[in-house]
Amino acid sequence: MRSRPVRAGTELLAWIATVAGATGIALHFSRSSARLLVLAASVAPYLMCSAVVAAVTFTVLRRRSGAAAAVIVAALGVWTQVPLYAGDSGAGSGPELTVMQANLLFEGADPRALVEEVRARRVTILTVNELTPAALGELTLAGLDHLLPHRYVSPGRTATGTGIYSAYPLTDTVEYDGYVLNQLSATATVPGAGPVTVYAFHPVPPIYGTDVWSDELSRLRAILDRAPGDRPAIAGGDFNATFDHSQFRAMLSGRFHDAAEQSGAGHLVTYPTDKAFPPLIGIDHILLAGAHATRVATVALPGADHRALVADLRLASAVQPRQ
Repeated sequence: MRSRPVRAGTELLAWIATVAGATGIALHFSRSSARLLVLAASVAPYLMCSAVVAAVTFTVLRRRSGAAAAVIVAALGVWTQVPLYAGDSGAGSGPELTVMQANLLFEGADPRALVEEVRARRVTILTVNELTPAALGELTLAGLDHLLPHRYVSPGRTATGTGIYSAYPLTDTVEYDGYVLNQLSATATVPGAGPVTVYAFHPVPPIYGTDVWSDELSRLRAILDRAPGDRPAIAGGDFNATFDHSQFRAMLSGRFHDAAEQSGAGHLVTYPTDKAFPPLIGIDHILLAGAHATRVATVALPGADHRALVADLRLASAVQPRQ
């Protein structure tokens, strides 16, 4: 008799887990700017995983209908996440580059550790967020300018500052108006590839205001849509959005692709790193057009609250002028 209540309770929990999985799928496709739904979408993959647990539980309980429902939900959940692991076979034929994206947490990130990663990984283009005047000076003292001598930076108080560092000359620098945090672009002249447009983005987090967050992501997408189509482009940043936010995936509907998705790197969680638990969500991204990422990985950055993101990629060949 005692086993019946336990069995019933276990079955109820399995149904709750199935519903949680279905909720994760719904959040993945949601376009709502409602605060609760936007924040919940950040953990959609974890909710989807609950359907797998439910399927196993129903199977053990020999509840065929429940197992069938949970398996369907789990399969749909896997389908939404497969693109991150499948990768694609495309490849550029131009020069190889290594790009890094790093959120510095004001003056929190260890500048020497960042410079050492740039040196060890032979990074040629670096985008940074939360760049303060003090952090800018510390990076210079640590030797970043010797490794990446060309820069276009707009430092600011706390989270507002943004920067682009490059091993190649930078021209056509732009700072975009109308954003809470600084958004930049520049053109790097890469030998063998010609001009490459580089963006450093940092839209506000949804906790600032989900309507503002959604609007900024939409306007940043419009900037990418206007990127010159005759050259490669790289966009690094703390996008404050995960692959499971439809507002972020909308940025991938044109020429641009997520480097992690291209390389099949899977879920690369980057935030937060300053808690008692490990990072849970991936909000740092490198987007590419006219280029293909072969490897993408996260890198520990002592003192920061994000892991940095590093991508090895190959650009498209330079466009040859007509004779």
